[in-house]
Amino acid sequence: MASADAFKVSSLKGKVTLITGASSGIGAGTSVLFAKLGALLALNGRDVENLKKIAKECTDCGAAQPLLIPGDLTDEEVVKKTVEQTIAHYGRLDVLVNSAGILSMGTIETTDLAQYDKVMNINVRSVYHLTQLCVPHLIKTKGSVVNVSSVNGQRAFPGVLAYCMSKSAIDQFTCCIALELASKQVRVNSVCPGVIITDVHKRAGLDEQQYAQFLAKCKQTHALGRPGEVEEVAHSIAFLASDAASFITGVNLPIDGGRHAMCPR
Repeated sequence: MASADAFKVSSLKGKVTLITGASSGIGAGTSVLFAKLGALLALNGRDVENLKKIAKECTDCGAAQPLLIPGDLTDEEVVKKTVEQTIAHYGRLDVLVNSAGILSMGTIETTDLAQYDKVMNINVRSVYHLTQLCVPHLIKTKGSVVNVSSVNGQRAFPGVLAYCMSKSAIDQFTCCIALELASKQVRVNSVCPGVIITDVHKRAGLDEQQYAQFLAKCKQTHALGRPGEVEEVAHSIAFLASDAASFITGVNLPIDGGRHAMCPR
């Protein structure tokens, strides 16, 4: 491999990147990795203190100070502010990583419309709105979008109904706008993680014992016999955002240790 080609795989140098959900989980891990790879970051998250900690991790790796834009993306004004401040600060946008999202547990018998609306507003509506506002800027740079979806969007799992529906919507959103923006040379892809070790399941209601049992079960539910790590998803996001993926668009990429291929599950 020529050195220039190797650089494509390992570098996001100078790419202005807006990452949502950056205060925890996959969004946080992606922010730190992008910082190491030379990206110029605008970070959104709801937890201001955690967002500051992630920004420090970024600068500790030698990266430039990220622009922090805290706020809840279900608020339309926050979405507008996030895009406006990013463009005002950097003058352009090369990459959008839609990582903000929540997991809520419930079946058709136990859930309610309030839970459904909350999940869809955060996981789908805010992604739709933010991407819509970013697209004019991404067209100018021939940039890329990476959405964080889930294997739950590709396969049916009981007990997380609204979440599964929201991730199926993101998969379709990814493919549709990939086609709509292809002629303008904007690439759109998603990653579809399996179980990844973050706090998302505990925030959804699992206690420590239940979470430990849930992770142990991954030996049977994932072909590789384990849950995944945040860094494994982050590296896949970085690849899709990079010039190494210049001929890839409209892909919903499983990062799930083979879970999507397994039956029974």
